[in-house]
Amino acid sequence: PVFPQPILYSYFRSSCSWRVRIALALKSIDYETIPINLIKDGGQQFSEEFQALNPMKQVPALKIDGITIAQSLAIIEYLEETRPTPRLLPQDPKKRAQVRMISDVITSGIQPLQNLSVLKQVGQENQLTWAQKAIRSGFNALEQVLWSTAGKYCVGDEVSPPPVFLCHRFKVDLTPYPTISRINKTLMALEAFQVSHPCRQPDTPPELRA
Repeated sequence: PVFPQPILYSYFRSSCSWRVRIALALKSIDYETIPINLIKDGGQQFSEEFQALNPMKQVPALKIDGITIAQSLAIIEYLEETRPTPRLLPQDPKKRAQVRMISDVITSGIQPLQNLSVLKQVGQENQLTWAQKAIRSGFNALEQVLWSTAGKYCVGDEVSPPPVFLCHRFKVDLTPYPTISRINKTLMALEAFQVSHPCRQPDTPPELRA
C-alpha cells in the first residue's frame, strides 16, 4: 500500500522530538510537522484530539506507514528496522547495546526528571535548581560511560543521536564534561543536527530563531 507522507507531532523545544527529527533527517525521510505547543492553551498535548494519538499526552508522536508511534526510542527503532540505511545503530551487538544503554541513561535517567510535568510539581522558584541537579547527576554518569565507549561519537565513529540541548536550556556548564562537550560539538556540525535543531523549527518563536 502507498501511505501518505509521515506526520510528526512535535514541539520545537522538546529534546525527545529533536531526537526523532535528527533520525528522520539522517535517514532523509520527508515529513510534515504538526506543532503541539506544550504551554499554550494550557498545553495542546491535553486536547482530546492529541490524547487519541498518544494517551501519555507527550510529544513526539509519528504517523507513518498507517500506524501512530509514540516514545522517541520506539520511533527511532521502527525507522531503523523499516529503513535500515543509513544505519543509526552499529552492526556489532556489543556496540549496539552500548548505544541503547547511553540512550536509556538519557531518556530514563535524565530527561524525565526535568520534563515540564515534573517541573510544575517542584514549583516555579525551584525549577532551575532541580533541573540542573538532575542533568548534572546524569551527565556525571554519562561522562564516565563515554570514556570507555566514545570514538568520534558516543560509540565509536558512527553517529547515534543523543543531543545535549538540555544543558543549554537549563544553563548547565559543560566544562566538567569534556567528552560530552567534544561529541556534542562534532554532532552539531552535521547537517542533520542543524536542520532539526530547536531554533529552526516551524513553531520556533521569532526571538529564538537562528
